[in-house]
Amino acid sequence: MGKIRCIGILTSGGDAPGMNAAIRAVTRSAICNGFKVKGIYRGYDGLINDEVKRFTTEDVSNIIQTGGTILRTARSKEFETAAGRKKAFETLKKEAIDALIVIGGNGSLTGARIFAEEYDIPCIGLPGTIDNDLYGTDNTIGYDTTLNTITQCVDKIRDTATSHERIFFVEVMGRDAGFLAQNSAIAAGAEAAIIPEDSTGSDQLIKFMERGIRKSKKSCIVIVSESPKCGAMYYANRVNKEYPNFDVRVSILGHLQRGGSPSARDRILASRVGVGAIEALVQGQRNVMVGIRNNEVVYVPFVDAVGKRKPIDKQLIKVLDELSI
Repeated sequence: MGKIRCIGILTSGGDAPGMNAAIRAVTRSAICNGFKVKGIYRGYDGLINDEVKRFTTEDVSNIIQTGGTILRTARSKEFETAAGRKKAFETLKKEAIDALIVIGGNGSLTGARIFAEEYDIPCIGLPGTIDNDLYGTDNTIGYDTTLNTITQCVDKIRDTATSHERIFFVEVMGRDAGFLAQNSAIAAGAEAAIIPEDSTGSDQLIKFMERGIRKSKKSCIVIVSESPKCGAMYYANRVNKEYPNFDVRVSILGHLQRGGSPSARDRILASRVGVGAIEALVQGQRNVMVGIRNNEVVYVPFVDAVGKRKPIDKQLIKVLDELSI
């Protein structure tokens, strides 16, 4: 690739509060540094189908406070094929886009890594996922807002759980990562969190029942990371069978976790990594994710960001255990 004159930006995969703040930051920082900016609608599908529009600073006015993504988003099966990626590259050539900034999670950045390797196009990733599961950054865009949303929901659920002396299993997103479940459990004063990182062979339900509810409590909240096999419904059904004297309810928070105005933390994070993405291109970097670690902007190679598992702090499990007695 030659000199970069025009930058394309897209959002891909699940939406996350703060994506618009990132779009705004990338657009304005790019223009400030002398680049043209083109917004690509509906993720990689939009890149394949040439849904592209020139962006000015006015196009991103008054969006920092809004949830979702003005660029829309999609999960593209076609982009997973070599033929689909070839069409996407043809669009880049037609639109004279010299570099691509992708805001998304694991799958989105994996697609960017493959695309960059195949077509020698500089790609920069921004960590946009509520799950907080990308390696190399302390937090991802949308995580803080979602954590606050879950906490507010659990506060309301606790009112009815206490009134009726019930056990509530509350299912939250984060299928392969327990950051949302573990930290929302601490923040909401829940009695337990069932997360993938704590599945050490011991039965988490039995451990919880014997340690907590059977001692002194008639009502409690258990936060469960979503799972196709053992989510909140699975554990509620087990309690009904194995501990029939308890009144059990399930609340699956679902997609309401994704919505809402982004928190101040998410707006600041998105703004910092958005500016960092343009700085990376100015420096000649490529095929990296921009993150924040120890309050410093860092550039994480795609192969690490999507290839390494982000560890949860096991101290958080101890904190919840001790505070839920």
